[in-house]
Amino acid sequence: MGRVSQAQAEENRRRVVETASRLFREQGTHVSVADLMKAAGLTHGGFYKQFASKEALIDEATTHAFDGLARLRDDALEQHTGQRDAAQRALIDTYLSVEHRDNAADGCPAAALAADIAREPEDREAHRVYTEGVGDFAQWLATDDQDGITRLCTMLGALVLARATKGSPLSEEILTAARAALTATS
Repeated sequence: MGRVSQAQAEENRRRVVETASRLFREQGTHVSVADLMKAAGLTHGGFYKQFASKEALIDEATTHAFDGLARLRDDALEQHTGQRDAAQRALIDTYLSVEHRDNAADGCPAAALAADIAREPEDREAHRVYTEGVGDFAQWLATDDQDGITRLCTMLGALVLARATKGSPLSEEILTAARAALTATS
């Protein structure tokens, strides 16, 4: 088998980062390189041609996931023609939905990666990206009446608890209660 073109190598790298971003949010960063590459449709041997280490991929996949969250916020604001309160309300409704609860792979990296990032050394790029991403999200959620950190903690906590109690009536009750609390005064 011959060498791949530079364009194909870049496409393969993009595919691995996207796949890792989804798998890490769905299953955690303990996913093996072999399983990750298989999910990306590539061979295990190609991994180290693209990445110095699995930790380097975790860094990139975390950045990719938080970039997606920023795009989601921007899209909400664009859909509500600059009306920040309406955009925040729409995002809260989406965030605290059964669909988001059931789709961790494409969901919020703050909720999905919290336990894994907490185990990372503080000097790691993934830790820095996670910290900045959480701070940016909290800042975006702030209103005149509500602190963004409190709102984010409520959303994230509710999502994590709803995922952990999935299959019981309590799961949807958690989502409903948090959504009501966050949108009552916004």
